[in-house]
Amino acid sequence: MDIPRKSAKRMKMIRRGAIATVGLVVVAAVTVGVSRLKPAAPGVDRRTLWLDKVKRGPMLREVRGVGTLVSEDILVVPAAVPGRVIRILVEPGAPVEPNTVLLELDNPDLVLDRYNAQMECESAERSAAKQKVQLQADLLTKKADLAGRQANYNQAKLQSDIDEKEYENDLISFQRITLSRDSVKQMENLLQISRQCLEMYEDQTLPATVAELDATVAKARSNYELKNQRVQSLQVRAGRAGVLAQIPNKIELGQSVSAGTVVAKITNPRKLKAQLRVPEAQARDVVLGLPALVDTHHGTVAGKVSRIDPTVMDGNVTVDVSLEGVLPPGARPDLSVVGTITIEKLDDVLNVGRPVFASSEGLSELFKVVEDGRYAERSRVQFGRTSVSTIEVIEGLAVGDEIILSDMSQWDGCDRIRLK
Repeated sequence: MDIPRKSAKRMKMIRRGAIATVGLVVVAAVTVGVSRLKPAAPGVDRRTLWLDKVKRGPMLREVRGVGTLVSEDILVVPAAVPGRVIRILVEPGAPVEPNTVLLELDNPDLVLDRYNAQMECESAERSAAKQKVQLQADLLTKKADLAGRQANYNQAKLQSDIDEKEYENDLISFQRITLSRDSVKQMENLLQISRQCLEMYEDQTLPATVAELDATVAKARSNYELKNQRVQSLQVRAGRAGVLAQIPNKIELGQSVSAGTVVAKITNPRKLKAQLRVPEAQARDVVLGLPALVDTHHGTVAGKVSRIDPTVMDGNVTVDVSLEGVLPPGARPDLSVVGTITIEKLDDVLNVGRPVFASSEGLSELFKVVEDGRYAERSRVQFGRTSVSTIEVIEGLAVGDEIILSDMSQWDGCDRIRLK
């Protein structure tokens, strides 16, 4: 018969307590260890990323801008007179000649003014003609008076000569010869006065009066021609050869326009330039004379920077590029283009493809590929000068390092990602 020991039950309880204690310690240790583990790196599909390797060598600094082709030779056609648009004869894009009528205006007041000016001109011409006839009649009267004075003088002179001979022969008295001599002097004075009057009339009065009449007629005729030109201006003509371009405020039928309103724009399609909108941050390095290449989507053409707008509009600076090569087919005003301006060529610099949001002379955080391309870790990189698609590396990267250029803002909370 077995005799139970009293200490067996106690040992069993102690053993169970020890096992429980050890279990609790192990669970606690595992919990602390797990809590201290870093979270697993999120996975990113490598095919969705844009990567590039750091290299050393030459780097071409360029800036890019989008814009349009514009004509360097533009003629703005304003309405010379007010009126209402009754006909539009030419649409934008059509070639025009200097006398091509673009549109027609209507203004009854101008037509009435021209009629009144025409009547005034004809009246002035008739009045001047009548007065000139009267002037000629007055001239003939003065000439006839001079001829009469000349005849009287000749007769008095002849009589005086006869009386002188008779006086020498004592046939007439001294009083008679004195009267005869006085008569000759009087007739001579009257003749001289008539001759002076005729000369003054011919040299001064007649020309001055005729000039005044001609001036009155010229004024009336000029007024009529002006009114006629205003009526003719109701037919708006191109004024030069070229291509009719679109204007910002398109003219519609029935629209009333005032004098000076721009109704058309004529461009020269053979003389174009590119107007590019360059981001403000990149435009600071652009100077006059820099070479550029303009892509019209149908070909490229070389050029040079010819003008830089001093103002900034909507974060962009307008840069004009004069085109020096042969224009590609289809090049025309208002065609959308992309221009690349070469700033400088850098030799033997550390460079890489330009990451998204990387700025010139700035410090950026980006992901560098590590562990044979399986992971990418966040790294801090100091960049230098920039170009359109490349950027200079100052520090933080070495030749052969591969970085992610894509936008990684969705992984801002991660310092390490796994590339799948």
